Amino acid sequence: MKIPRTALLSLLFVSHSSAASLEQPLAALRAVQKEGEGNEKATAAWQQIAKADPATLPEILAAMNGANPLAENWLRAAIGVVADQAIAAKKLPVEAVQAFLMDTKNSAAPRVVAFDLIQRAKPELAEKITPQLLEDPSSELRRHPVSKLTSAGDEALAQGKKDAALTAFQQAMKGARDEDQIKDLAKKLKDLGSPVDLPTHFGFVRSWKLIAPFTNVERKGFDTVFPPEEKIDLTATYPGKNTEAKWIDYTSTDEYGQIDFNKPYTMLKEVTGYAYTEFESGEEREAQIRLGCKNGWKVWLNGQLIFARDEYHRGAKLDQYKLPVKLQKGKNKILVKCCQNEQTETWTVEWQFQLRICDETGTAILAKK
Repeated sequence: MKIPRTALLSLLFVSHSSAASLEQPLAALRAVQKEGEGNEKATAAWQQIAKADPATLPEILAAMNGANPLAENWLRAAIGVVADQAIAAKKLPVEAVQAFLMDTKNSAAPRVVAFDLIQRAKPELAEKITPQLLEDPSSELRRHPVSKLTSAGDEALAQGKKDAALTAFQQAMKGARDEDQIKDLAKKLKDLGSPVDLPTHFGFVRSWKLIAPFTNVERKGFDTVFPPEEKIDLTATYPGKNTEAKWIDYTSTDEYGQIDFNKPYTMLKEVTGYAYTEFESGEEREAQIRLGCKNGWKVWLNGQLIFARDEYHRGAKLDQYKLPVKLQKGKNKILVKCCQNEQTETWTVEWQFQLRICDETGTAILAKK
């Protein structure tokens, strides 16, 4: 059916007006800051956006790209209101939302929201899309196909089809990036006689040169520039705390790559240690150094301080800190400073860290051999 020119112009005008009408309120939500800055304007803007036409959902999703966490929450809430009404009226613009989801140039957070909307509005389409997300840049979106493959493996195993179960679990493991799913799959594969090399899967750096103990009395070691920060001389020895500090070789056998100073140096307190390694990269590339540590720490890459945290025993977990870096082609020098404080409670004995190198999806980057 041919649409009259006047009708087309009218539709274009309505679409343009709708987009223009959201430009300012979306900007107001994106401008909201901590401690209430911009809240008054954001409240008025949110009310306007929450009444928007469902056709504008991709535009509102796009506003989440690069938004600060507070603004992201405001936008997510507005999307929820608009989507609830659209799904109830069966007016969710599914194709446009799907196009937004599949465009990996969009940020992970709004793409996750887009997938959730599709799941609610058209679950059969979400099922169809799910396998395509196994290698998605968003680890959260990967969870869906990994979970589906894991369930398929469990079902095959229940039917006595071990080969099919093994294939499903192996495919799931290739896509898995979250610790809970990886642990679950590693156990299932081990039970089937196919153990997983977890340190390699995660990309943990396990072989280091360690030197300790330098002092950290009164927690002054964190800011003190000890010799390894000025020059790496693996043959040198230095005056340490109550003893000589010299370099030793250390290779972790821990599945999660823990570099534990207590093992070679015993459980010392008020001390500082350093770990040094060289990582051979096959190319110049963007990467992340991901660290887990409950001690005070600093990390240098090729002589440049990347980040530091002067805090003790607040807990440690995998990927606790994600540090964007650029690896140079060839040798990359990594230095970690790890300080232990004066506390003597049993839960303060750890003097350790774990470090892995990966891309933004959490996929391991392995050293060139």
